[in-house]
Amino acid sequence: MNDTFYLNISTTENLGIGLFKYQTTPPERFIITNSALAQMLGYISKIDLKRVRLNDLFLRPNEKEKFLKLLKDEGRVKFFEAVFKSKEGRPVWVAITASLAFTDDKKEYLEGIIENITSHKEMEEKLELERDLMQGLLDNIPDAIYFKDRQNKIIKVNKFYTEGMKLKYEDIIGKSDFDFFPADQARKMFDDDNYVLNTGKPIIGKIERTLLPNGTWNQVITTKIPMYDRSGSIIGTIGVTRDMTAYANLEKERLEMVINTVMVLSKALEMRDPYTFNHNSRVAEIAEKIAGVLAWDENRLLGIRLAGELHDLGKITIPLDILNKPGKLSDLEFKLIQEHVIKCYDLFKDIKFPFSLADMIHQHHERLDGTGYPRGLKGDDILLEARILAVSDVLEAMTSHRPYREALGIDKAIEELKEGSGLKYDSKIVEIVTRLASNNNNKIFWSEN
Repeated sequence: MNDTFYLNISTTENLGIGLFKYQTTPPERFIITNSALAQMLGYISKIDLKRVRLNDLFLRPNEKEKFLKLLKDEGRVKFFEAVFKSKEGRPVWVAITASLAFTDDKKEYLEGIIENITSHKEMEEKLELERDLMQGLLDNIPDAIYFKDRQNKIIKVNKFYTEGMKLKYEDIIGKSDFDFFPADQARKMFDDDNYVLNTGKPIIGKIERTLLPNGTWNQVITTKIPMYDRSGSIIGTIGVTRDMTAYANLEKERLEMVINTVMVLSKALEMRDPYTFNHNSRVAEIAEKIAGVLAWDENRLLGIRLAGELHDLGKITIPLDILNKPGKLSDLEFKLIQEHVIKCYDLFKDIKFPFSLADMIHQHHERLDGTGYPRGLKGDDILLEARILAVSDVLEAMTSHRPYREALGIDKAIEELKEGSGLKYDSKIVEIVTRLASNNNNKIFWSEN
């Protein structure tokens, strides 16, 4: 055994690993060391190191006590990390692997190796500092930030996320959205995560309404991006969700105020021209029913409804004797009536709406074949909302009584729309209107206020 140890000493001088044999019974002393250990601790030679007691090398008393207790209890230590002090007093991180043994004359000694792990520990400390800085940064961002693995399990969140969920960090990690949100809502989030994982494409600025565990709803805007490893493989997703509830409520209030103001003009039209006012209301109802079949969201439904309510508001500037003239209009009179879409567009073009209200109204008399007015737009250049308004406008006008003629009935209106389907009117919209009428026994499927 001793021969082997001496052999190890001689063959590891240049490996940077300190080998030693230390007598633990009085007088305590290093019996054997190699030059690497002496150099590691800043001693000129092995002889200098032999004058030092092992216990005196520990910089921290608690580490020395723990080391000695392990030796006493187990008779060995394996990769025990501690901070030694060099001859100059500088700290040196070491890892000790050693075991107790006895000589033939019953003297106890410790035999093993000591490795310098200072650079490793410095790297660990640097990484820990970087992690702390990153976590500090994440925790001070007023958005929910979360990291998920490829199974869409949460592996890290910031403080804002935990506070928003009103849960502890450890109660979130390892869970998925299905553990916190209603199933249909969690499924959408799960599908978004998988889209990012499978395509590598981000989802940016998606507006969502989420139900929190405390039962409250909020409106958020979410961005999700892929998370890569060093080889460039996608290993998960990073999500950032910003609570927009207060802003959304403010915008909703602002929109309601604008709409209420605009509807005052509609009331003015009602007082001046009840026929046009009622026509607008019914067109809005028809358009909303069509949009309902198309499964539009709440915001888009509001847009088409409002456009219907206001699409003929520009007629408030046209003399009533021309609007209600029983006979054929002159070219000048017809041109004057056509200008109502431009006047209405000018009225709304500078008002901020979350939808293209002014353009919907401006285009509701355009036709697919370019024969409409005021710009002669064709095909897909016409907004879908305007194409819906066009069909709704014709349907309501032909089925309603006017001062200058009787109502023509829904059959005539449907016939007119079918004849122009794909030419003047959007064929899909005409098909929807036809189906709505058929489902109502070919009767008016909107109110007749």
